[in-house]
Amino acid sequence: MHLMYTLGPDGKRVYTLKKVVDGKVSKSAHPARFSPDDKYSRHRVTLKKRYNLLLTQQPGIVISSSRSVRQLLTSVTEN
Repeated sequence: MHLMYTLGPDGKRVYTLKKVVDGKVSKSAHPARFSPDDKYSRHRVTLKKRYNLLLTQQPGIVISSSRSVRQLLTSVTEN
């Protein structure tokens, strides 16, 4: 048995041990295995570059002097 989850009506994760809940297939709550010998990382980076999905290709966050860092962090985590 593995811990699984589905998204509830409010968008939050609802955890369960069942594979199917209310006719919807649940997703694994565990992260994928990490391997330092990643054979496909070059291909993933190439695809992310092609479709502008790299973090370096995303617009940056502009911090104005009137907002504190705490306000900025709470606004980012709420979205």
